Amino acid sequence: MINIVIFGPPGAGKGTQSDKLRERFDLVHISTGDVFRALDPESDLAKLAKSYSDKGNLVPDEITIKILENEVQKHPQANGVIYDGFPRTTAQAAALDTFLGEKSASITMALALEVEEDELRERLKKRALDSGRPDDANPEIIQNRIDVYNAQTAPVADFYKEKGKYTGIDGIGSIEDIFNRLADTIEAKV
Repeated sequence: MINIVIFGPPGAGKGTQSDKLRERFDLVHISTGDVFRALDPESDLAKLAKSYSDKGNLVPDEITIKILENEVQKHPQANGVIYDGFPRTTAQAAALDTFLGEKSASITMALALEVEEDELRERLKKRALDSGRPDDANPEIIQNRIDVYNAQTAPVADFYKEKGKYTGIDGIGSIEDIFNRLADTIEAKV
């Protein structure tokens, strides 16, 4: 089973690339953002998650981990999983390792899309117009999301570097160019 973590700052293209990788390698794509947005908006869990994400903050680890475990268990026969937007903290990375270890599995690789902040802001502005996602329209929330990524998620790279599973991927260029870099990296490692 292939288990790939794809991470990068908001606007790096994780969702776009994860969808393409899902198709190419016949994997399940689990996006924590999509999972949170798909929760029943009237549920206590959705309201709690929304109270954090509306401000550009991360949903607490214990909530995110529980939701992710439930989502993974929906796909017991999968060839593998792409974890898009998870883990976002080293505590989540350790919890994911524990969860997968209980299933005699592990993370195969962690791929980080590397994109400069000015490019991220431009991409998020465009995405706000295209998708109508309100969290992509507010410059203060965008900056907070980038700051939160740099403070809390970027250290996840060190977690995977120590395990020899990290690869940085140039996230600048056409969608197809970036996809080819990712696919080539995956094919070289599996």
